[in-house]
Amino acid sequence: MVKPIVNKGKKIKKPLTRRMIMLLGLQMAGIGVLGWRIRTLQLEDTDRYRLRAEKNRVNIRMLPPIRGVIFDRDGIILATNQQNYKLVIIREEAKDPQKVLSDLSKLIDLSTKRRLAINKEINKNRAFVPVTVAENLSWTEFARVAVNLPSLPGLIPEVGFSRYYLKDEIMAHMVGYVGPIAKSDLERLPSKNPLFQIPKLHIGKTGVERQLDFELRGSAGVSRLEVNAFGRVMRELERDNAVMGKDIQLTVNSQLQHFAMERMKGLSASAVILDVDSGNILSMCSTPSFNPNKIVQGISSKDWKELLDNKKRPLSNKSVSDAYPPASTFKMIVAIAALESGIISSEDEVTCEGLYEIGDSKHHCWLSKGHGRMNLIRGLKRSCDIYFYEIARRVGIDRIANTATKFGIGEKISLPVSAISKGLMPTKNWKLNTYGQRWLIGDTLNAGIGQGYLLVTPLQLAVMTARIATGKSVKPRLINAINGVQNL
Repeated sequence: MVKPIVNKGKKIKKPLTRRMIMLLGLQMAGIGVLGWRIRTLQLEDTDRYRLRAEKNRVNIRMLPPIRGVIFDRDGIILATNQQNYKLVIIREEAKDPQKVLSDLSKLIDLSTKRRLAINKEINKNRAFVPVTVAENLSWTEFARVAVNLPSLPGLIPEVGFSRYYLKDEIMAHMVGYVGPIAKSDLERLPSKNPLFQIPKLHIGKTGVERQLDFELRGSAGVSRLEVNAFGRVMRELERDNAVMGKDIQLTVNSQLQHFAMERMKGLSASAVILDVDSGNILSMCSTPSFNPNKIVQGISSKDWKELLDNKKRPLSNKSVSDAYPPASTFKMIVAIAALESGIISSEDEVTCEGLYEIGDSKHHCWLSKGHGRMNLIRGLKRSCDIYFYEIARRVGIDRIANTATKFGIGEKISLPVSAISKGLMPTKNWKLNTYGQRWLIGDTLNAGIGQGYLLVTPLQLAVMTARIATGKSVKPRLINAINGVQNL
C-alpha cells in the first residue's frame, strides 16, 4: 500500500473561488446597509421617533372653556355659569362599585335604574377611568357625600361649571339654552374643531346661545399628562388653560321684559318693544314660556312631552317664528302706497255704507251701518274697511307689495335668534307660482285690510311702525356689545 507524501511544516493555500468572493461581497453590503440604517435612525429620524416615544408616555387632554356671560343693557346677568357639584367613581379604587353605589343611594337620590346604567358604564371602561355618577347636586347633598367619603371608596367629588339662567322663563326665547352636541349639530358645525371632542360639552341650541355660540363658547385648553404603560395618569407635565368665551350684552331691558311677560301671563301672545331711533329691541316677549334650566339640567321625558303637546306652544318664539294676518295695522301701508303713487290725496273721499260690492263678491265693513263719507285721516282714525277696499283696488297689489317691502314686510329680519320667519307679502306672481291660479280683485281687497294671504311677524310689525314713525330705514338690534366692544 502506497502512503501519501505529507509536506510537513508548510500550509497549503486554497484557491479563492468565485463563490467565496460573492459571499464576501454580500457580507460587506449587508454591513454597509446596516451602518447606513443606524446612521439614519440616530441622525435623521431622531426627532420623529422621539415624538413617538413621547406619545407613548404623554396623554393630551382637552380642557373645556368657561362660557361667556350674557347681560341685559343695564348689566343685569341673564345667563351665567354656576358651580356644578358632581360625583365620579373609579372602579379599581372602589373594589365593589355596586356596594358603593348602594351605600350612596342612602345619601342622595340614586334610583335603581340609574345605578344599573352607571354599572354598565363602569364595566364598559377601563378600571382606572372615572365614570360620572351624579351631577348638579345641591351643596347640602355634596357636603353630605363628602363627609361620608371614607366609607365610599373610589367615589370622587368634583366641581365643574354648568349654564344657569337667572331670568328663566322671562328671557328663555331670546337668550335660548345650551345642550350636549347632537349628530345634527356636527353636521352644521366645523367638524375639525378639537373642542367638540370634549365629552359632554354643551353648545348653544336656541336663541342667542345658538346664534352667537362661537363667540360664547371660548377656546379649549390642553393638559399634558404623564401616563404609564397601562394608560394610568402619573402626573401633569404641562397645562395651557382654556380661554373663556366672550361676554354678550343685549339691548333688552330685563325689567321691561318682566313687566310685559306679566301682562300677558296665561295668554298665548307676543309683544315687541322697539326704540324707533336706534332700533334697539327693549323687549321681545312670547307667552307661555319655559324654564331653560330644566332642559340644561336634564328634563324628564314627561315634562318634555308636556311642552311639545301644549296647544299654546311654549317652545315657539311667537315674536319672530310665527306669522299672522296683520289686520288693520296694514292699512297704514296701503295709505302710504296710495299717497306715494299719487292715486289719491289725503282729502279724497269714499262713501262707506257698510257694504262693498264688486262683481259677484260682497265685502263688509266692521261697522255694519257704515261710516259715511271717509277721507284718509278719518278712514285711518275709524279703521274703515270700505275706504281701504276702494283704495287698495285703485292702487293694486303690486304697488302695495313694493311699498310693504320698504317697511320690512315679507323680508327676513337678521337677528341672532332662532327660527326667524320672513312672513308673506303675496303678489300676482306668488299666487300663480304657488297655486297655479291668477290673482283676483278680491285678493287685493283682502290684502287692503291686512287679511287674505298676507302674513307678518310681531317683530316685522314693530319694524314697520318704527319706519313709519321716523321715516328712516330702522333696523332692529339685539346685541349691544361683545366683550365690551360696541356692536355697530
